[in-house]
Amino acid sequence: QVQLVESGGGLVQAGGSVRLSCAASGRTFTSYTMGWFRQAPGKEREFVASITWIGGGTYHADSAKGRFTVSRDNAKKTVYLQMDSLKPEDTAVYFCAAVMGVKLTIKSDEPQYWGQGTQVTVSS
Repeated sequence: QVQLVESGGGLVQAGGSVRLSCAASGRTFTSYTMGWFRQAPGKEREFVASITWIGGGTYHADSAKGRFTVSRDNAKKTVYLQMDSLKPEDTAVYFCAAVMGVKLTIKSDEPQYWGQGTQVTVSS
């Protein structure tokens, strides 16, 4: 069993930055690839970025490249999503997820575990 708890969302002006955190717990969480997803109102859940606990390999979706950075702190068992140069279209609920094994891109139906989500609202 893996538990995921996100934090760090909020209201930010366009051009600003936000860092999301995802604290993981569980006996075998290092066996998973961690992913960040987002879901805007009326839209499907969208993959944003992924990172492995072992090796720290990362992958960013095209929508995130150049503005978002995924990272992790193994000692704190926490994954981060640093979001810079935010745009109003980045407004969404952001979710942390865990999928067994090593993955680059993650489909929304693949994760075995999800966090509760955290709202990020970017004002223009």
